[in-house]
Amino acid sequence: MSAPCQQPAAPPTASAPLPSPAPAARRPAVDWRIRFAALSLIWGFSFLLIKVGTEGYAPFQVTLGRLLAGTAVLAVAMAMRRERLPRSARTWGHITVAAFFLNALPFSLFSYAELTIPSTLAGICNATSPLWGMALSVVALSEDRPTRRRVAGLGVGFLGVLTVLGAWQGFSGLDLPGTGMALLASLSYAVGWIYVRRTLAGTGSSTLTLSGSQLFVGTLQLAVVTPVFTSTPDTFPLLPTLSVLALGALGTGLAVLLQYGLVQEVGPTTGQMVTYFIPVIATAAGVALLGEQLSWNTPVGAVIVLAGAALTQSRPSAAAARGPYDGRPDETAQPDVTAVTR
Repeated sequence: MSAPCQQPAAPPTASAPLPSPAPAARRPAVDWRIRFAALSLIWGFSFLLIKVGTEGYAPFQVTLGRLLAGTAVLAVAMAMRRERLPRSARTWGHITVAAFFLNALPFSLFSYAELTIPSTLAGICNATSPLWGMALSVVALSEDRPTRRRVAGLGVGFLGVLTVLGAWQGFSGLDLPGTGMALLASLSYAVGWIYVRRTLAGTGSSTLTLSGSQLFVGTLQLAVVTPVFTSTPDTFPLLPTLSVLALGALGTGLAVLLQYGLVQEVGPTTGQMVTYFIPVIATAAGVALLGEQLSWNTPVGAVIVLAGAALTQSRPSAAAARGPYDGRPDETAQPDVTAVTR
């Protein structure tokens, strides 16, 4: 979750640099389709885990817990591969900004949003990240020229958002602050992806190193903020605690490793398709396990949003392969930005 998406999937996906496929080497023990399905499930369930986590902990505590767990997973992976941390102060400065927009801010916003909105709606809001990304990239990335198809996708996606929100009913019955925070979280992912693409491509550090460093800095940011706005928990309820740990270790740690391996094996185009499964799984999980209610416009609007997102991500077939931190992973979903977003 989030997933991320990358585009780190939504999420939380992120989430969550996407490298170009590596030359054929040793075939992984687990087929890529199984790993793809696992990644989709992990990021799709992130929004349910956030919901359960906030039943026992304050939103900032949920975010800090997931970042701690996610950082621990990537730290172990970095140690096993003997990865070195970046040495440039400039790189660490860029990582600090990326950690804020891709982790600290959106993770916290989703946690606060799910205090008042269903996890299903949060998962669908997460799917708007590619729409935000396309709109911002036109301004921020000179090489990202808008095409008729991508502009049409932006319009279709916006129509889908209005459908999800029930605009023709005057948004009656909708928790506007909670929904606004979820949409702002998705916007934050897009801002972070573009920042990463402009500043961290070609630094010489591996995807794993930059991802692990990003989560570590995000953890420090939340470690400073959380004590100011929350008090130490008196109890540690089992289910919320397990949810937060799973959210971090699986959705923010293991998912990054899964996506990195997928992109190496099958390429970023196939790897980023996980983005379109996240809201479907998030909706199914919220309805089946949390008993959340759906009106007809929610799934219909979600399909329209995903259709628009797919159009905004369409690119010329001759697009050049990108380097390690030049694609996306979180939660969620610019295919050419790689950062932890889930």
